[in-house]
Amino acid sequence: MMEDSNQSGVINRSISDQQRFASLEDIDVTFDGSPVLRFIISITYSVVCAVGLIGNLLVFFFIRVKQERCKSKINFFILNMAVTDFQFVLTLPFWAVDTALDFSWPFGDAMCKILLSVTVMNMYASVFFLTAMSITRYWSVASALKDSARQTTCSIKWVAVILWSLATVATAPTSIFSTVTNVGGEKLCLLRFPDGQYWLAVYHLQKILIAFIIPMVILSMSYLMLLRLIRQRSMKNNSKRTTQVTKSVTIVVLSFFLCWMPNHAITFWGVRVKFNVVHWDKTYYIVHTYLFPVTVCLAHANSCLNPLIYCLMRREFRKKLKELFLRV
Repeated sequence: MMEDSNQSGVINRSISDQQRFASLEDIDVTFDGSPVLRFIISITYSVVCAVGLIGNLLVFFFIRVKQERCKSKINFFILNMAVTDFQFVLTLPFWAVDTALDFSWPFGDAMCKILLSVTVMNMYASVFFLTAMSITRYWSVASALKDSARQTTCSIKWVAVILWSLATVATAPTSIFSTVTNVGGEKLCLLRFPDGQYWLAVYHLQKILIAFIIPMVILSMSYLMLLRLIRQRSMKNNSKRTTQVTKSVTIVVLSFFLCWMPNHAITFWGVRVKFNVVHWDKTYYIVHTYLFPVTVCLAHANSCLNPLIYCLMRREFRKKLKELFLRV
């Protein structure tokens, strides 16, 4: 997601909007004439970074004991997701500086490649672990009568290895093609594919499919099956329990959908423009320039706060948080 934002650099030129877009379409750069928007985005990144650091550090504190990690499969995935999001928020100050400097990259080519790769890899990993948690919640309820703690602990560790590996593979195009490119006298940190906009569009389609559509389908199906199972089995007479689970499921699915959908929708619009399915027009320019950065900030916030959302929805974490505040 961040690679789209950074490629949507704010550059002021004297040529017309369509000329500017057409000349740089292959590297996906958009323009904005207002420093106010850049300032707001930079502040938003800084706030998300601060809140994300505090939230994920709290998650580490709550699951700091090895016994706590092994006790619950959900805790294990929450911990991995907190690791991904913690690494992600550490990159935000760099993007904030880049945005404040009118997307003129000051950190060099090596840092461009490293930061883009870390950002994208942790975006994928966070979504993958969120999806794995939805499957785990359903499977835990469905197999509640089975006692296979040792075997499960081993298996979820392998699941974590596989998910990290998949995130690394999905990030490979970013690691290979990210670079600092001189555009109109400005040094920009972005993706530049040898064959231009076609492969960039394919790359964006991959991101939409792997990081949104497939996880959204799995999330929805897992939680719908979970709610159905809860109503049918022993908890069906416990309306309070059913209401709590329904509420937590709704929060997780809606937060994922509402935070990511606008970003991917505009990205998909850009894919259609690159494939010449729809024509570039003023509306697309305005949306991509002024609205797209807002959707990026929204997606950032969701990625950073996911572990905290999960923790606050669980009674044992709320109890630990209350005890921590009482001690302070």
